[in-house]
Amino acid sequence: MTHTHPHGHGHTHDHDHDHDHDHDGHEHDHPHGGVKGFLYDLFVPHTHDAADAVDDALEASKAGVTAVKVSMFVLLGTTLVQLAFVLFTGSVALLADTIHNFADALTAVPLWIAFVLGRRAATRRHTYGYGRAEDLAGLFIVFVVALSAVVAGWEAIDRFIHPRPIENPAWLIVAGLIGFAGNELVAVYRIRVGRRIGSAALVADGVHARLDGITSLSVVLGAIGVMLGFPLADPIIGLLIAVSILLLLWGTVKSVGARLMDAVDPTLIDRAEHALADSTGVTGVQEVKLRWIGHRLTGSAVVTTDLADLREATHVAEHAAQNVRVRLRNLDDFVVTPKGAGR
Repeated sequence: MTHTHPHGHGHTHDHDHDHDHDHDGHEHDHPHGGVKGFLYDLFVPHTHDAADAVDDALEASKAGVTAVKVSMFVLLGTTLVQLAFVLFTGSVALLADTIHNFADALTAVPLWIAFVLGRRAATRRHTYGYGRAEDLAGLFIVFVVALSAVVAGWEAIDRFIHPRPIENPAWLIVAGLIGFAGNELVAVYRIRVGRRIGSAALVADGVHARLDGITSLSVVLGAIGVMLGFPLADPIIGLLIAVSILLLLWGTVKSVGARLMDAVDPTLIDRAEHALADSTGVTGVQEVKLRWIGHRLTGSAVVTTDLADLREATHVAEHAAQNVRVRLRNLDDFVVTPKGAGR
């Protein structure tokens, strides 16, 4: 039995081979073709450049921290600008969008903490380290986003009951475009970094920001409705934003829930199996297990070999584990157990 080097430190390996179909080491389960595939690729862009992958755990954590810090300050800036427009126009639709953007900025805080915790070394109590803090942060994101939807919906309903005139609706168009631009910048950045480091929570937060940008454009529609003499357009749009937040939240719930249940893309298992099977001395692959701990992978495998000598069989297992690390660049610890064909 052999163990790979934890967190990718202290070893070197050749990245020049076996990368023809190596897509970053991230979960590659998006659909291709059809309306669903088009929408998925529109909102969740992916990369096929293996050179973009981050295979060092510390480097990945630093990239994650930088992403959440930058996106938090961008969204806070967007929120402050939109808040000024809320006070200037009295729009409940814009208020709903502003509240949600502020909630999005807050979701960066638990992710920031999670990435910092993830750097801590494993202990006798937490033998796998603290990477799961990232998944717990994902749960907090779900809660905050759901709460923002409730607050936005409540404000919209109150505006139906107690209508107030919208002042300067033309400025709502400007504010909506500002919200869209801020969210789109954050979305592109979060998704790109999340894909590179394999963080489901960061990618989900990025997709959520992109969809929030679309809801910001809804504010523009509400403003146009008000300018055309339909004042109820503003609270109606505000209520639709609240409902859309809850609907779009389901994707985040599934993504975070899958990580908590140790779900992995079967494509990752296939790539690990192919790497093991292609290793010199391996005659068969009996079992492969992978799990995500935050944005890093860990796992084990059982391979068969015709070699009777334990030392030679162990060498085969070490080489096989090395091949898997080359194929899956997000991989940290990986245990390969050699088993004689006759046993």
